[in-house]
Amino acid sequence: MTATMTDTPPPAAPKADARNGRSGRSAGQILMIVAGALLLVAAVRVATGANQLTSDGQVSAALGLAVPIGLAGLAGLWSERSGVVNIGLEGMMILGTFGAGWIGWQSNPWLGLLCGIGFGVLGGLVHAVATITFGVDHIVSGVAVNLLALGTTQYLAKIFFSEGKPAEAGGNPKQSPPVDSLPNIDVPGVSDGLQSLENHHWFLISDVAGILGGLVTNLSVVTLLALLLFVGSWWLLWRTPFGLRLRSCGENPVAAESLGVNVYKYKYAAVAVSGGLAGLGGAFLALVTSHTYLEGQTGGRGYIGLAAMIFGNWRPGGLAMGAGLFGYSDALQLRNGGQTVHALLLLLVVLLVGLAGWKLYRKAHWQGGTCLIVAALVLLWYLFTDEVPSDFVGATPYVVTLLVLSLSAQRLRMPKADGMRYRKGQGK
Repeated sequence: MTATMTDTPPPAAPKADARNGRSGRSAGQILMIVAGALLLVAAVRVATGANQLTSDGQVSAALGLAVPIGLAGLAGLWSERSGVVNIGLEGMMILGTFGAGWIGWQSNPWLGLLCGIGFGVLGGLVHAVATITFGVDHIVSGVAVNLLALGTTQYLAKIFFSEGKPAEAGGNPKQSPPVDSLPNIDVPGVSDGLQSLENHHWFLISDVAGILGGLVTNLSVVTLLALLLFVGSWWLLWRTPFGLRLRSCGENPVAAESLGVNVYKYKYAAVAVSGGLAGLGGAFLALVTSHTYLEGQTGGRGYIGLAAMIFGNWRPGGLAMGAGLFGYSDALQLRNGGQTVHALLLLLVVLLVGLAGWKLYRKAHWQGGTCLIVAALVLLWYLFTDEVPSDFVGATPYVVTLLVLSLSAQRLRMPKADGMRYRKGQGK
């Protein structure tokens, strides 16, 4: 009998790499990167006078914008570590926004939060059935989930929000009625002292005070939950037998099956968790950011979350740094406009010069020279203008996404069986 497409075995599993267990950066290296970035931003703030770069309001806004991106990236990490590419994160976030707005308005925001997670899990299970059970191409399935989620929520919003009691409460075909707020948390006695230090605008000291002030003021409980999920995911995936088995499914499912691992079960669990995390990111947008479901409010954050995951090399620590970077750039253009974004041009010049020096040291003369030319052009742009035009300001987070991915692409190592079709019984 002729074998069907879904019975075609995946490519032979690659040989084990002794470096796999140590592919991430050490804690010391991460701290050095963070300290260097902080010093550089502080120097740019002093040189340009753009004090909003490290203000507590800027950091607080960046944190709020980074949480849904980080949750989407963490969702992608769970799925891809099991070997399933999840392009459908955007659709699962859309389902989460609708579920949170729909149930949150009818009952309370806590139930809305749970419903957002549940709707995301449903989207994840649809993707799992298509890719794991039926062997559909992962990219095709993910795109289908995005389209299905968008169409379904638009249709349901017209049914549930456009007339009757929801319409009287402020709903319409594109949004739900307002939802009650989830509680926020402050650290008493700390915010005022940090605010006083920040107002002195001292080099580095005021920058650290502004950053810490933004991290301890007016925190949503969902933000704290997201932090716990990052720590818990790291521990579960890298410090437990369950995590070792799950990651083995993404590295070499044939070898995992030969050792008794139920690959289907672990893949299903990972993709369901992935959907739940993406749904939680969507629920954050509906319950914390806007207190209502809005059509199109995800704004591509599922895709930016994937970019943050890739930047983080499929690890929670790097992912958190990537999400923070994208959230920071988004907050900068939303809060401060062209003048403060203009200060980033000087920061970009310094980074490009540093990258050029590194490329020239590694004998990559063509790449190093290109970086120097681009740095010179950006420096001229900075010197002969006072602010970035508004047309470019809105593109800041997307430009940052492209730059970060292009600069980090050479050190990436995805799970070796990520996206490969797997059929049960190949390990026997």
